[in-house]
Amino acid sequence: MGNAVTPVILGLLSMSPRSGYEIKAVVDRSIRFFWAASYGQIYPELRRLERAGLIEGEDAPTGGRARTVYRLTAAGRDELEAWLLSPGELAVELRDESLLRLFLADALPHEQALLLLEGRRRGHEQFLELLRAIDARPGEDPPFVDLVLRWGIAFNEWGAQWCTEQLERLSATTTAA
Repeated sequence: MGNAVTPVILGLLSMSPRSGYEIKAVVDRSIRFFWAASYGQIYPELRRLERAGLIEGEDAPTGGRARTVYRLTAAGRDELEAWLLSPGELAVELRDESLLRLFLADALPHEQALLLLEGRRRGHEQFLELLRAIDARPGEDPPFVDLVLRWGIAFNEWGAQWCTEQLERLSATTTAA
């Protein structure tokens, strides 16, 4: 299926018609936490998907500004469903610079390495605060959107707790030595 942003666009348009700007806004407040998409990816892909007949655009100017609202076609829905049901990659691929820094932290004096772990804990706590604010907003998300939000909250609760436990363990190692 196209490129990494193709399922994002098709999936969001399956929920409701949207402009490129609206797609990016939804990505920025939801999907970006696990799947980034930039304007530079979204707009060329919208044009490609329209040429392929998977979406249709309709001019819907607002306040004198040009604006196109896209909707999913039947072929686009079929493409999205095929992608959703395909075997796909089952392994979770994680690129986490903070975790890479911890992996290599033995190159630092112990106290500086612990600061990296403290920074990771703060990152989990800040992310958790943001996700809880999203969860607290009025209205209900579709069930599987809510499911992913619940995963993010649980993962970051666990991550902050794990960092706290490891800081205690590694700090005890330093004082015992």
